[in-house]
Amino acid sequence: MAFGKIPTSSGEGENEALAEINIIPLVDVMLVLLIIFMATAPLSISGIKVQLPATKAKGVAVSEDRIVLTVSERGQYFLDKTEVPAKGLVNKFQAIYEFREKKELYIRADKAVPYGNVVYAMGSAKRAGVTKLSMLTKHETEKKEN
Repeated sequence: MAFGKIPTSSGEGENEALAEINIIPLVDVMLVLLIIFMATAPLSISGIKVQLPATKAKGVAVSEDRIVLTVSERGQYFLDKTEVPAKGLVNKFQAIYEFREKKELYIRADKAVPYGNVVYAMGSAKRAGVTKLSMLTKHETEKKEN
């Protein structure tokens, strides 16, 4: 806070204390916090580690409110880092997509996963009302795993 003296209207020469709030330090702190969150947010999205298959196809933009199903190398199913048993996939998808306007599902499957596990997940999603399925892959030129 900044304090100062202002003259009184009576003109007697006495000064009153002036108190005003200086918000510049608050704005500085908020900007630093914003930068920190912007830098760390992509690091927390990575989720379950899988080796995605490589392809030469061009990617599509993925919206922020996406639902991503990850199939690990051992055939485990994960929705946002939460493991879902195979028998519970249909019920989980029905609960998620019941009130969603966009019924889209993105599948990240490890390249070593048996084809049947991916097909089971796709069938479960279709039974739950998902209208658009997309497979997430990495581009052949990428060096790092997603």
